[in-house]
Amino acid sequence: MEIIGDRKFVEVPGGKTHELPPLLVNAAAKVNRLDRVMNMAANMVESEDMLMRTDAPGPEVDFGRRKMDLAINLVDQYLRVVAQWKWGHSILEWIRQCEITFESRMELRNLLHPDVWPHAGRSSFVQLLSDKAIDTGGVTLENAVGLRLAFEQPPPISILSDHFLFYLAPRIASTAYLDWSHMTAPPIASLPPERFSFEVVNMCIQ
Repeated sequence: MEIIGDRKFVEVPGGKTHELPPLLVNAAAKVNRLDRVMNMAANMVESEDMLMRTDAPGPEVDFGRRKMDLAINLVDQYLRVVAQWKWGHSILEWIRQCEITFESRMELRNLLHPDVWPHAGRSSFVQLLSDKAIDTGGVTLENAVGLRLAFEQPPPISILSDHFLFYLAPRIASTAYLDWSHMTAPPIASLPPERFSFEVVNMCIQ
């Protein structure tokens, strides 16, 4: 194991660069029946008294306009959560493919612990994506994976609160990832980025 600064890296036998499967990302923040989602958001604004909580006293407040603005804001936040979840789902599927690749190559086979999926030691692949500085369009990799670990499917807006959408989603996602990644006994070694290559394919523009 090689130590550079405060990072530990696994020693990959040989000197060649290993090609990993492409990361297929389908993170378009699209949902079926956007009009229905919009209606749910409008109902959420009313049921949770968001207008009363956010509007300052003043004459002739246009509640209809405020309701629409808040509903649009909720939908925007929800679509961000969906896009983040899709990134996390794509990453976990990519890690599964990488596991198959590692198992098929003698020089890589012993680098992964044969634990039951999703083993926290696989967080080294998330770190590899970060080290490669892939373009995520502003999505935080750890939060995306954490959100996918927390939800098997993208949660419908009907079960989410405005507090979750506005404030809690990033914290819950980061906590889920942090807890998952620390389930492995130290040291957790990183994969040396210069020894691996892969493509990131945006399936939304294919």
